[in-house]
Amino acid sequence: MAYNSNKKNNIVVVFDFDKTIIDVDSDNWVVDGLGFTDLFNQLLPTMPWNTLMDRMMKDIHDQGKTIEEIKEVLKTIPIHPRVVPAIKSAHALGCELRIVSDANMFFIETIVEHLGISEYFSEINSNPGFVDEHDTLRISPYHDFTNSSHGCSHRTCPPNMCKGLIIERIQESLAKEGKKKMIYLGDGAGDYCPSLKLKAEDYAMPRKNFPVWDLISQNPMLVKAAIKEWTDGESLERILLGTIEEILLEEENEKKLTSAENNCKMQTISVGINVHHEPIMPRALRVSQSG
Repeated sequence: MAYNSNKKNNIVVVFDFDKTIIDVDSDNWVVDGLGFTDLFNQLLPTMPWNTLMDRMMKDIHDQGKTIEEIKEVLKTIPIHPRVVPAIKSAHALGCELRIVSDANMFFIETIVEHLGISEYFSEINSNPGFVDEHDTLRISPYHDFTNSSHGCSHRTCPPNMCKGLIIERIQESLAKEGKKKMIYLGDGAGDYCPSLKLKAEDYAMPRKNFPVWDLISQNPMLVKAAIKEWTDGESLERILLGTIEEILLEEENEKKLTSAENNCKMQTISVGINVHHEPIMPRALRVSQSG
């Protein structure tokens, strides 16, 4: 369904990508699909994940694999059949949609373009991924931790990306646009920090029995937002769209209540004004009195 700007509402839906929009981890899917799992597992203990993925892309290209072959593997990535309809429906209801992911821009843009949903997202926040002059895919960190730390002390945030800082930046920009409510969907440990940044009027949608859900479950009171868990693409669609409808209904009821209160105030004001009226009497009496 095409986006109708006239229907834009005050809801911003932020999606994680791996194991939220798609059913797997895109990094692992590419490494496994191209036959480099053993090398990946061998190098994994020796360097940060983001650095490892950049190294893997160089090794993959050194072995003769091309950008097109990477794209073809990405196009086979599994996704629950209800996720794309959920994204399209949320957009059609007037929500602004964004992605905040620790994957990389090249993988995400290739997949959302293949799925036909790239136009529905106003912003994608992820690790930069670009093809260099040697036709090699390079992946760099979102926060350049080689020069300085992103500053978040939360143990669940990897050195290359604190999603909480990204959410704070989004919140600051949204504050300039008036009253906004955020729905945040994620599954991983890295989605815990941004969940803690949500406000009381927001909604956290952690994937049940995944790391972010486990972390939230340890002390749910630390999350100010309403928590609505989901399990798969079907429940993601049902709970997300149900939450959007719930927010829209609440806002509609608030408008009606405000309108009714304003009408009541206007009536009270008009009743309170002391207007002098001549007493009404029969015409005959008025004529006789004036004579």
